[in-house]
Amino acid sequence: MSGEALLRGSAAAMADAVRSGAVTATALVQASLMRICATDERVNAFTDVTAQRAMQAAAALDARLAVGDTTVQSLPLLGVPFAVKNLFDVAGLTTLAGSKIERGRPPAAHDGALVARLQAAGAVLVGALNMDEYAYGFTTENSHEGPCHNPHDLGRTAGGSSGGSAAAIAAGQVPLTLGSDTNGSIRVPSSLCGTFGLKPTYGRLPRHGSYPFVASLDHLGPFARSTRDLALAYDALQGFDAHDPGCVERAVEPTVQALALGTRGLRIATLDGYFADFADADARAAVARVAQALDATRSVELPEVARARAAAFLISNAEGAALHLADLRTRAADFEPLSRDRFLAGALLPAAWVQQAQRVRRWFALRAAELFEEVDVLLAPATPCVAPELGTEWLEINGRRLPARPSLGLLTQPISCIGLPVCAVPVWGVHATLPIGVQVIAAPWREDLALRVAHQLESSGIATSPVAAL
Repeated sequence: MSGEALLRGSAAAMADAVRSGAVTATALVQASLMRICATDERVNAFTDVTAQRAMQAAAALDARLAVGDTTVQSLPLLGVPFAVKNLFDVAGLTTLAGSKIERGRPPAAHDGALVARLQAAGAVLVGALNMDEYAYGFTTENSHEGPCHNPHDLGRTAGGSSGGSAAAIAAGQVPLTLGSDTNGSIRVPSSLCGTFGLKPTYGRLPRHGSYPFVASLDHLGPFARSTRDLALAYDALQGFDAHDPGCVERAVEPTVQALALGTRGLRIATLDGYFADFADADARAAVARVAQALDATRSVELPEVARARAAAFLISNAEGAALHLADLRTRAADFEPLSRDRFLAGALLPAAWVQQAQRVRRWFALRAAELFEEVDVLLAPATPCVAPELGTEWLEINGRRLPARPSLGLLTQPISCIGLPVCAVPVWGVHATLPIGVQVIAAPWREDLALRVAHQLESSGIATSPVAAL
């Protein structure tokens, strides 16, 4: 099979093909680079393509295979092309974080921790991806790099802030990407572009070598077109890193083998109340379809979800502003206007408000922990609606007129606020032409359960992630 044909499939199949000699890593990476060249003028997912580095890395893998290196043959992501949101450090590239201000900084001297871990698993980096400035947004309508377009409808947003990470997978440019999720920035673009995405438990994966947004809320995680690929990537990314003070010293807990366990014995419920009130008919239908497939008949509510979202907003504003105070004073005109104004507002927040937000956050986490004594997995919409058109200012959700850009994260922010692991699964068919995602939420450190449920939905055909017909 050719590298081009394999590129439309799974990362696991690509690695198996390289391992068996059916295709070379070089041919696979060439196919990825050609696909990027053919499609990215329309999608605008990439800000940098590291073609020379990628070809050298692929050639080195092929050379090791040629001499029978058994170590390289066992690599789980052997020869698989991947790309990363441009807030990850990539040696030789300036870490932009979607900004104009960072362009004057020196290039990164080393790859970020998670970039290095995927490469250690055999994957080959092909570039860096478009995003909202400083990860503060849900649409990747970046005025410095240009907007990222949804591959399934080029007139619509890819979501954000990891829009390029989802769009590159939906466009068939790469099978794996890395993104970040502070308030929903993995799950929102996964939902709008129709990919699988995993936001692990807060503290599970190290953030060393990535540009921060809100240290107490930032998560890093993978995107993929299948749950097996998502689990393969997640397993390769696990492990303690003392360079990140937020990273928990916890043993690696592999998830790939657990996928086969399915959902037998799991207590699964749908989140009602707030999560239905702020979801349109398509979003609610997607959750209903998933619940029916899983025989999940129970509905539950979390109390004070709106307050938890407000707490996440305040914490994000305050911590984000503190990080950028020096540049706000001296280079305010170089920020995107919306980012700048929100950071300025955050800098003016009373400390008592932020302190109260942290109290609400703690209280809400305790209520969620009580709920997880009764259930194992919760289901909720990932976004209030399918991808809006680029430039959309307002959404109409159940009779409410809501500002579009912040409201795409209405259903993800409360979950981010307390750091729960979530797998976003893409559902087709409830809207005429576009996907929409469902959040599969588990208790802390139970990524395996979220992935098992997602895999069951994929195996039954409920969740799929096709390459866009660009």
